[in-house]
Amino acid sequence: MAAAVTLVTEQGTADVPVAAIAEAADVSRRLLYQQFGDRETLLLEAALDLARRDLLPRLDQTSGTEAIGARTLAIALHMATHRAVYRALLTSPCAFALTRALNRLFLPANRMNVREAYGESLDERTSEDLAAFLSGGWGDFIFTWVVEGPETLDAEEFAARLARTRAALFATEAS
Repeated sequence: MAAAVTLVTEQGTADVPVAAIAEAADVSRRLLYQQFGDRETLLLEAALDLARRDLLPRLDQTSGTEAIGARTLAIALHMATHRAVYRALLTSPCAFALTRALNRLFLPANRMNVREAYGESLDERTSEDLAAFLSGGWGDFIFTWVVEGPETLDAEEFAARLARTRAALFATEAS
């Protein structure tokens, strides 16, 4: 998976031959096909592995209202740092699957946001629906920034935009 991420980053496209990924990983093409089925699944799993290894530990280390800004900045920094991979994959045939999978990864953080904003005042279904709505909406906001944003992404400025959006949604001060 690391070889796939490296090649997509270097080439700026998801159109990387499986043979090139296999060679870079020092494994056979057959093994990659047996493990993942096709290139799109391999690239999807490589991007999710990157998010799980690099981003989720940062999100898990933060809690409490004061940490909302740290979580937001961690997401923006991760996406900006790995923009080449995400931009390539979000404009490839695996874009829909990647978007859904990343939204599922962000869902626990958004559940935390909803709990921190509303406590126990919402019923469980409404709380879950709001967290899913936030994951999809913020996911689209983030993915549009990664794909269509300026050539150099400013993670701190974008995190501030996300904080202002969150503050407007939850009627709180931006942190």
